[in-house]
Amino acid sequence: MPESPIEEFRVVDEPYYLPVNGEIDLFEAAHSARLPVILKGPTGCGKTRFVEHMAWRLERPLITVACHEDLSSTDLVGRFLLEGEETVWHDGPLTSAVRHGAICYLDEIVEARKDTVVIIHPLTDHRRRLPIEKRGTILEAPADFMLVVSYNPGYQSILKDMKQSTRQRFVAIDFDYPPPELETEIVAREGGVDESTARDLVLIGQKVRNLRGHGLEEGVSTRLLIYAAQLITLGIPPVTAAETAMCSPITDDRELQRSIREIVTTVI
Repeated sequence: MPESPIEEFRVVDEPYYLPVNGEIDLFEAAHSARLPVILKGPTGCGKTRFVEHMAWRLERPLITVACHEDLSSTDLVGRFLLEGEETVWHDGPLTSAVRHGAICYLDEIVEARKDTVVIIHPLTDHRRRLPIEKRGTILEAPADFMLVVSYNPGYQSILKDMKQSTRQRFVAIDFDYPPPELETEIVAREGGVDESTARDLVLIGQKVRNLRGHGLEEGVSTRLLIYAAQLITLGIPPVTAAETAMCSPITDDRELQRSIREIVTTVI
């Protein structure tokens, strides 16, 4: 028999993830209770990796959707397409996840249009169903289906915020950058550098994050620290690697860039 199309979304190898504050137990409990989950935290702090790890841990396929302002409900649910002389229905990612009991992860949900977000409401309460208006059907979500969304509270605005009518349908797990000792372990493991180098990179990251509120909108993410480590592993001098990964990517302001370079050269 041919392999089910949903199998391509199964996480086969364990994604590396270092738990910080009981988030694994919370997620497993939410999955058992059939509750939708919202992950809140800054860019690059491990939200997506966490979802991948949990999909592997729960042995469920994971369908990820990167939300954007042009994302329509049709993009999520599905559409009829012309194939030859026939009109054939094609499930969207949300419908596929519901149909097969997968985890559907809507990344940065506040970027999606408000009329698109409304489509998830029947899936996030006691009904757990997805109306497919174009087919005139309703799809009941199986026990294994789980809806997970994420957003970065630091980027909220009046125009890009989650309505209370949507927000209060989820249980929330808060994320932040890991404490220094855990972040050092993560950077060393993922970046392939020794502990001493990883510790220096994490210290730079901490100092740069302290510039938030002083002209810097967001600090250096754990992801960028790992990028710097990977450049060092490939032979790039540590100062150059740190500046390349942590200076220009987070700001175009010349004064802030100079401040970050001073932090880099002081630590390394």
